[in-house]
Amino acid sequence: MTEGVIWKSLLRFFFPILLGTLFQQLYNTVDAVIVGRFVGKEALAAVGGGTAVYLNLLISFFVGLTSGAGIVISQFFGAGDDGETGRSVHTALTLCFFGGLVMTALGLLATPWVLRVTKTPDDIMGLSLTYLNIFFVSMVPMFLYNMASSIMRATGDARRPLFVLIAAVCTNIALDLLFVVRFRWGVAGVAWATVASQAESMVVSLVMLARSESAVRLRARRLGVTPHILAKMLRLGLPGGIQSTFYCMSNMIIQTAINSFGTATIASWAAFGKIDAVFWTMVSTMGVAVTTFSGQNYGARKYGRLRQCMWQALLMTFAMTATCSAVFLCTGQYVFRLFATEPVVIAGGMQILRFLAPWWVSYVAIEVLSGIIRGAGDSFIPMIITLFGVCALRLTWLFAAVPRLNTITAVLACYPITWCATSALFLVYWFSGKWLKMPAETVPPRP
Repeated sequence: MTEGVIWKSLLRFFFPILLGTLFQQLYNTVDAVIVGRFVGKEALAAVGGGTAVYLNLLISFFVGLTSGAGIVISQFFGAGDDGETGRSVHTALTLCFFGGLVMTALGLLATPWVLRVTKTPDDIMGLSLTYLNIFFVSMVPMFLYNMASSIMRATGDARRPLFVLIAAVCTNIALDLLFVVRFRWGVAGVAWATVASQAESMVVSLVMLARSESAVRLRARRLGVTPHILAKMLRLGLPGGIQSTFYCMSNMIIQTAINSFGTATIASWAAFGKIDAVFWTMVSTMGVAVTTFSGQNYGARKYGRLRQCMWQALLMTFAMTATCSAVFLCTGQYVFRLFATEPVVIAGGMQILRFLAPWWVSYVAIEVLSGIIRGAGDSFIPMIITLFGVCALRLTWLFAAVPRLNTITAVLACYPITWCATSALFLVYWFSGKWLKMPAETVPPRP
């Protein structure tokens, strides 16, 4: 990614990741479709409502933390340092293994308390507990698979992770149908199908790394932690983990507000979440692409390509987001029928879609600019901007305005308000130029 036409490099990397991430979204989407159609709205709310937000809260911290590993690997790979690249790979995988164990323990211990705090309705409390307690078994496989995929993508290989995902999703769909439709296991069947497909993904991905002939080749005897590399990963990844955690905490508060409107609204929000996931998949994929592009070019000291990348990535992502919004606004009524049959759920979902979809474009700059800045080694300021622009401002709105208005629209309004504010802050920081810290020997001498 350090040579050639920038937009072509981005798109060659973007589309395999996009397809892969869309297939990854199918894990939860297929779960939602099957339980919504074959079990009922209570099961749909249990699988896709507050439980999804809670899972994101626990998982996002560690995923944000390990994003530092992807940046470090891409920088060393771009610089051609095979030794440090290999040490980074084994440090990252070791971190994921033990992190997965910690997340499993925390998830199982905290689940009952979290469901009570978020005001989960009594009619879905038992189903939510069942789903989450089984799902947490998949933490170690999930983290190891995601890191193995991140390692391959850091070197510019986006195709093999895509093939692994396609196979895993097929497994997940087959097991969903077997466990839920045939065996009548309900939400437990959906959860066990996810565990099995994640385990399959982990095994296949690790085998691919073990057979690799490049600097990222996995060797079991080399697994362990290299202190200076771990320190660099944590320095770059910890701000991302903190940012992701606070982001998800604000979403949990939003979920709590939505829960107060009843099970039908929760189901509508859960169904909308599957549509919304298509947009988030698209912009987050571009975020992965520009972060990897930025890391490799920063490591190769081709700083001019970072600025060119910003304009081209913004233009492409704006166009894709506008198209996505238009398509779902036209077809949303039919899409919601995949997840629910109750008219009240479909009507509620359409209300949410019509309000939020036109504002998706206001988020694009956040993902693109923060991705390039993090890839260049600056994770702290993006964290501060996001904590203030998204989390603090969102919580202020939720606690100050929503209790007075007490409508679902008032709850939803926190999204466009905070997206616009945070995008503006990122643009100011970008054009200040303070995010690009070049090594001393590459800074041009003063005249």
